[in-house]
Amino acid sequence: MKYSIRIKHLIARFRRFQHRRGYGVHSPFAFDLITYVIYEHSPYYAYKELQEKENKLKINQPRGWLNEPLHLRRLLFRLSNYVQPCTIVDIGQPSASSLYLQGGSQKANYHAVLHTTSDVSITLPALIYIHCWQKPDLVESIFDSIIEKIDSHSLIVIQGIGYSKEMRILWERLQENEHAGITFDLYDLGLLFFDKSKIKQHYIVNF
Repeated sequence: MKYSIRIKHLIARFRRFQHRRGYGVHSPFAFDLITYVIYEHSPYYAYKELQEKENKLKINQPRGWLNEPLHLRRLLFRLSNYVQPCTIVDIGQPSASSLYLQGGSQKANYHAVLHTTSDVSITLPALIYIHCWQKPDLVESIFDSIIEKIDSHSLIVIQGIGYSKEMRILWERLQENEHAGITFDLYDLGLLFFDKSKIKQHYIVNF
């Protein structure tokens, strides 16, 4: 399955070539996010420290702990650093991404849960990372359970929106949700922002 996803990702990048680095994007918010967060290549001071922590921990971790590739883990760090949430909710099987989410916003209250947010106290703004794409129905159920709890400064990140037909259909449905504002389709990840003061638009990014 992992090799199949890699091949699909390469094909998607080829097809999305014209959607690189913010070309044709007129929204200042979207352009800045694409340019200075998604495509930011500066060597953050924390990368080395996070890599060292990861190397120490991975020996005793279960299979799949390094499920997300490094460039995605680092993007999660940058998104967390950008949002500076009060609460981070990490939903899915435990993975190395937890280090990067927490590294980007060390003051945030961090909660790791498998499939529900019912027992999580969310202080806003929040960053919600949902990485259980193998179960689209569960992803949608989680989304529905938290959408009323977040504010205009929060961010929901969903892994695997391009990995299956079911996830692509679900992503289109989530984009059209009445609460959703600007969204970004990175193939591996979907980003949903909720600031309704900005014109609702959907962006495809070749990441």
